Amino acid sequence: MEQTQEQSAIEKLIFSFSDAFNAADISKIVASFTPGGINMPNNGPLAQGTEQLSKAFGFLLNMAQIHIQYLIDEIIVTGEYAYARTNSTVKTIVKASGENILLENKELFVLRNDNGEWKIAHYIFNNTKTTK
Repeated sequence: MEQTQEQSAIEKLIFSFSDAFNAADISKIVASFTPGGINMPNNGPLAQGTEQLSKAFGFLLNMAQIHIQYLIDEIIVTGEYAYARTNSTVKTIVKASGENILLENKELFVLRNDNGEWKIAHYIFNNTKTTK
């Protein structure tokens, strides 16, 4: 694929990742990652691999309803690896209390082309603003 096709495929992956989050579809969230993929959340423990990712995202989505909207700032592709730098708005409703929280985050996706399909190898984000 040429660069723009690769970038389009990565954009599609990132937006399908947010769609899966918004639908609370843990299997689709985890399927966005490579088998050894790593999630490094802000102020939370690292989760690596399908089993840990499933548990971590399951715990999170059991506690809160989440709606993520990404804005992609850049995508750089280098061979079988790429990175995407994004910003997001995350609307969160804490299920136990009904509290609404609005988060603004910055993210870095490190992606790997796994047999012709882009997957998330590492995902890290940090919160830049919280509004309650």
